[in-house]
Amino acid sequence: MLKVAWSEYYAHPLPLGHRFPMEKYELLPEQLLYEGTLTRENFFEPTLVDERWFANTHDADYLRRLYALELSRQEVRAIGFPQSVALVERERLIASGSIQAAVYALDHGIGMNIAGGTHHAFSNRGEGFCLLNDLAITANYLLGKQLATRVLIVDLDVHQGNGTAEIFRDNRDVFTLSIHGEKNFPHRKEKSHLDVGVPDGIDDVAYGGILAGTLPRVLGEFEPDFLIYQSGVDVLATDQLGRLALTQAGVRERDRFVLTLARKNGIPVMCCMGGGYSRQIKDIVEGHAQVYRLAQELYF
Repeated sequence: MLKVAWSEYYAHPLPLGHRFPMEKYELLPEQLLYEGTLTRENFFEPTLVDERWFANTHDADYLRRLYALELSRQEVRAIGFPQSVALVERERLIASGSIQAAVYALDHGIGMNIAGGTHHAFSNRGEGFCLLNDLAITANYLLGKQLATRVLIVDLDVHQGNGTAEIFRDNRDVFTLSIHGEKNFPHRKEKSHLDVGVPDGIDDVAYGGILAGTLPRVLGEFEPDFLIYQSGVDVLATDQLGRLALTQAGVRERDRFVLTLARKNGIPVMCCMGGGYSRQIKDIVEGHAQVYRLAQELYF
């Protein structure tokens, strides 16, 4: 059975003006239940993991100031959310959900998180709606618990996973692959183990060709025993921030390619959602929903 981390806390309301990025965390599980892709048995409520797993990835002083709501105005501005205890707890819960979905994937091939993909959080600061990097925390958990030896992070959000790249810059046990909009945020890119910048306006065919020419090669050379997949849908042509031209069908084929390749090679996958900023919320929800349909089709 597919297991998906979700909590009502994921959609914890923020002050007016910050609600839009949170809507999908309520609507996506409702859509999956409505259409019958998932039942309530597929969802599990994540529980907070031990604090050491956050401290194993993030700088101690940053965590102390984050928890005490003592970030500077400049740091808060870079994150894009106001400081609050509720927001910090939400991010800790999301990272815990990604860890628990990954552990489930070890036995069942795939585990998923309705939230996550917070790839702009650096070891010592937050950025771009990201406070804690659940991708990095999960990878470090798997390595620290000796549940994996080589973790591949496949980041297909339209924005480069700059925080993840910084955290694992000198780590040979984690490979960071980021295929992103070359001219999009962040304007100052970090160096992933492999960065592939794509041009504005790229379509389904060209994007699919780049992915097909990149991911199999990385799998062959790095030989991971676990894959973390950031499946952002801000690559859609409808996205207000993405500037690419992928259709819903193109996103579905992107996700099918990644999951099929992982399954064929016997590599467990933890899939988290990443970004999505289309003007109509239905486009965001549909973009995310289809990866759950694929997980059911390919694994169960």
